[in-house]
Amino acid sequence: MTTLSICLFSFIILLVIGMPVFASLAISGAISLIFNDFLPLAVITTSLFEGMNIFPLLAIPCFLVAGSLMEKGEITEQIVNVVKIMVGRTYGGMGITTVLACTLFAAISGSGTSTVAAVGTLLIPAMIRNGYSATYAGAAAATGGTIGILIPPSNPMILYAIIGNLSVTGMFTAGFVPGAILSVALCLTAWLLARKDNFRADDSTPPFSFGRLFRAVYHGFFSLATIVVVLGSIYTGLATPVEASVVAVLWALFVGFLINRALTPRKVVEALNAGAFMCGSLVIIMGAATLFGRILTYEEAPIRLANAVLEYSQNKYVVLLLIIAALYVLGMFMETLVTVILVAPVLLPMIIKLGVDPIHFGIIMIMCNEVGLLTPPLGVNIFVASKISNASVEKLAIASLPYIGTMTLVILLITFVPWFSTVLPKLLGFN
Repeated sequence: MTTLSICLFSFIILLVIGMPVFASLAISGAISLIFNDFLPLAVITTSLFEGMNIFPLLAIPCFLVAGSLMEKGEITEQIVNVVKIMVGRTYGGMGITTVLACTLFAAISGSGTSTVAAVGTLLIPAMIRNGYSATYAGAAAATGGTIGILIPPSNPMILYAIIGNLSVTGMFTAGFVPGAILSVALCLTAWLLARKDNFRADDSTPPFSFGRLFRAVYHGFFSLATIVVVLGSIYTGLATPVEASVVAVLWALFVGFLINRALTPRKVVEALNAGAFMCGSLVIIMGAATLFGRILTYEEAPIRLANAVLEYSQNKYVVLLLIIAALYVLGMFMETLVTVILVAPVLLPMIIKLGVDPIHFGIIMIMCNEVGLLTPPLGVNIFVASKISNASVEKLAIASLPYIGTMTLVILLITFVPWFSTVLPKLLGFN
């Protein structure tokens, strides 16, 4: 067997028997080195260190801590109140509110799971109390939460930019227009589903008025300013994405302690623990993936894949459609960050050879991973929403199908019209 065959075969076997992803990557890499003496075993330790010693990775746990602090400091609740007044008594008003609130919270957290947990905890019980079915409420929150990895700042975007040697800020910029299109499309889907099932706003929901909106904005001014503070610090050049993640944490502490007076030392410790747990699991995977990727590179796996695909078709749109289909399948079994870490290094050389803009491809990959958040057996967002709504995972997965159909249409639109994902990076000089 060749080194590449040994590496891939052992990786698949280890995954099948239930070995954690980081262990599967590291062990399969080590096995291939033992059986084929083309690299010294010292590559294992150096690769593990290099994969962990990546400065931009610091932004990911900081954004997660900031999102957790904002949830516990009632910043999320104030954002939801503003959106609720904007939507008013529309059909499916609370479903639309959920999607829009997720869109705004996404500009803070960078995580799909954190978004559905923060917004869903507030709105899923409220929807059920107001006559919405548990499946409608859970599906709206789970789907809205997927926007958390498309609207900047996005943790998968940070990883993709690191792997592709791209500007993190450029990737962030590319997510705005597709994120806005997807948010509007999901709101429309929530409205159509609510009309079908006759989910009206109850009498306790206040109708829209500029007076109510002004009072809500005034009361939640510092919470709403979070988005401007975080993203504004990046795009004005005052802070790098890593520095902006620290700014987000400090701002959340300021608003939570001094303005809303909702944070306590215990809640801060809980948020820090969540960030530390995420950081610990991520850097281990990154280190193991660096070793795995180095072996694939020495074996010219990306070049072989590119040649094999190009023999089938040299039409970039046909290739992109094949990749989208493959990412849909991978999303059922792999967590988003793991998918980006494993797939991006292999596919990037091929799509660049086809003339596809790597930033455009990054947006396509992130959007496909959004669908993966809704598709069991992994479907993390579905599991989170199921726990909050007390609806079964199976029922929520079925209720999410119309949203997945909408997301697929938007992905195809972005794929065939690259302008949507490249216009802002080009205007701002990132592409």
